[in-house]
Parts: sequence; C-alpha cells; structure tokens
Amino acid sequence: MHAKLPHPFDDATRVTPGDSNWQGHTSDDYWAFVGPFGGVTAATILRALIDHPERAGDPLALTVNYCAPIAKGPFDLDVRLVKANRSSQHWSVELGQGCGEVATLATAVFAERRPSWEHRVARYPETKSFEQTMPFPKITASWANQYEFRFVEGEMRIGPLQAEPGSTYSKLWISDRTPRKLDMLSLMSMSDAFFGRVFHARRALVPFGTVSLTTYFHTDSEELAAEDITHVLATADAKIFHKSYGDQNAELWSPNGRLLATSTQIAYFKA
Repeated sequence: MHAKLPHPFDDATRVTPGDSNWQGHTSDDYWAFVGPFGGVTAATILRALIDHPERAGDPLALTVNYCAPIAKGPFDLDVRLVKANRSSQHWSVELGQGCGEVATLATAVFAERRPSWEHRVARYPETKSFEQTMPFPKITASWANQYEFRFVEGEMRIGPLQAEPGSTYSKLWISDRTPRKLDMLSLMSMSDAFFGRVFHARRALVPFGTVSLTTYFHTDSEELAAEDITHVLATADAKIFHKSYGDQNAELWSPNGRLLATSTQIAYFKA
C-alpha cells in the first residue's frame, strides 16, 4: 500500500523547527516570475508560528514586508515572541538566506477569541455558485496553476492598450487545484492569490511585485474547520496607482456567507 503524498501546498510550506531559527525551502510549484509566490511565503511564516510551542490562540493579523528577492533553495526563519499578555501575543519573524541577509520581515498577532457582541456589517456578495462558473485558463507562473480561479466578474483580459483603464474589481471563486480543506494557512495564501490589479487596469502583464501585505483573520481555527470548505468567494479591488506603487484590497468569504479574512497590500509596478 502506497503512502499518500503530501499536498503540494503542505510540501511548499513545510518548516523544520529549531530553538529560534527554523528552516524552510522554496518550492518550484509555487514560483512566480522572479521569486516565490508571496502568499505561500506568508503561509510558511504562519506555519512556523502556529507550530511554535509557545504559540497561544489563533492568528488575528499577519503583516509581511518583502524586503528583497528570495532565491531558490533553503532559508532560515528567525522566530521571536516579542510580547505576550493574557489575551494576545505579538511575534516577529525574519526570513534570511546565505549570510543572514534578511529577505522578508513579518510581524504577527495571535489572540484568544472569546464570545462577545457582534455585528456583521459587510454583506455577502451576490454571486453565481462555484459550479456555475468556468475555470480560468492556466498561465505561465507555476504558482497560479496550483489554484483554480473561477471568475464571476472582472476576469483578467490582456490586450491592446486602450484610452480608458480597465476595471480593477474582480469577484471570483478560488480553490486549490488539487482540493484541500481550507485552514488558516491556505486562507493566508489565498488572501494574496489575486492577479495584480495593475494587470487589469493596463490590460498587460507589467513588472509587478508586492512590497507589503497585511491579512486580518475574522474567524478562528475551530470555526474555520467547521465550515468544512475547499474554496472561497473572493473580491479584489484597488484605489490608486501613483508613482510606481499601487494598493490592492481583498475580502475572502465562505460559500456559507461568512467573512473569513480581509487583506490590503501595497505593490510596486513599472508601467
């Protein structure tokens, strides 16, 4: 009887624990144009924190600053608990390669979520179902082919430059191409799994890279496990492109109508 192979995502985000220095390795399956897909790098950092013996609670927020390109191969994660109190923890993680050159700097907040008053202001977007939408064709970057994108609205279209920029809004279903039950790690990665909004506006694949990404989690691991889902409904948009930098913001929803995470990022582009 053959042992079941790990899911490509779990293989890509695998970490080896240490005292403060943990180790990881880039994955060709999640490679972008000039380095690893930022979402899987963020998920690898989050895995090290979730697996840390001193960790308490669930992820509340993760900010990742991509300082320099990550080369193919191994990397170190310097994990440090900066501050802890009765209800939250604040962590710092530096991803380095070679002679300790920092390529990625991250901070995270974990918290014990307790029952409280609640008010769900955001409304679940109107949408066609996952089954009613068609998968987007595969593209060159290997990371994108690990996901299945089903656009409800705002499909990326590459074509001749036009006088008016294209819409930057998209509504789509995102799932792992090889189905995998959604957890905090895949939720983190999917919060970055959007084509650059500048691609939509310019209708062209221009040089692009995330500089800083923050994801906020609006569920805990127990609630997310109870959702028992393999795909999310996502919306993504932008507010401004100015002097080589533009923002992106996103929402990730459960098919059952729960807002699971929101994210915002600033990205470099050349156009």
